[in-house]
Amino acid sequence: MFQEKPIVTGASSGIGQASAEALAKAGFTVFGTSRKPSCNTQSHISMLACDVTDEASVASLVSTVLKTTGRIDVLVNNAGLGMFGGAEESSVAQVQSLFDVNLFGVLRMINAVLPSMRRQGEGRIVNISSALGFVPAPYSAHYAASKYALEGYSESLDHEIRTFNVRVSLIEPGTVKGSFDHSSLTPDSTMPEYDAGRAWVHAFYEKAKLTADTPEDVAAAVLRAATGRQHRQRYTVGKVAGQVSLLRRIMPASLFDKVLRQQFQIPV
Repeated sequence: MFQEKPIVTGASSGIGQASAEALAKAGFTVFGTSRKPSCNTQSHISMLACDVTDEASVASLVSTVLKTTGRIDVLVNNAGLGMFGGAEESSVAQVQSLFDVNLFGVLRMINAVLPSMRRQGEGRIVNISSALGFVPAPYSAHYAASKYALEGYSESLDHEIRTFNVRVSLIEPGTVKGSFDHSSLTPDSTMPEYDAGRAWVHAFYEKAKLTADTPEDVAAAVLRAATGRQHRQRYTVGKVAGQVSLLRRIMPASLFDKVLRQQFQIPV
């Protein structure tokens, strides 16, 4: 039986804030994190400072929560960055900064939290992935790579730690309203050869936002992953992501490739 004390990273807005609020409404004592926690106005969520790219910051956060509550039962790894553009348009240094948040930030948080979960003999880790973690789309190579890496890491980790009654779940949303409005990197070496494709993809996602899922939709999946009696490894969120996941599994690879390119108006 969980004692309802979760940490939600990147909880100042978007999916993180919605997830923290959903957990709080369910009766959890929620600790949210952001680099600037003072921006939070939710009195029922305890906001703490944490930079997931900084080992000392992560250690300080976890130590503070453990001193306050004695345990951490759920970790929701939501802090992340987006980046969309031609793969050739980003420097290695920029891609490293993306991975430092989207993958290594998750590793830092999990490595800091796991010892206490193992000692208490239970815990749940919920990692926010993406539909781009199972279907890489054009102009999202580096972001998709970070999510593919997260998916592989999460699945492997779940095999290792279920012996301690600690389980890992992945949340895989499609396009989510406002998810990258303030946290998306622009390629640092844009090239005219990719201007048209980049512009079309940006327009594609702007249009998709009109019918996109909401942060609350994703938060509902987070709550199910945190509280469900039966563990599930993946929660695909939204109609579009669900359809794409199904088509990827049942459609011949060559046909799926053709349909995807048609969707992004790239010559087949």
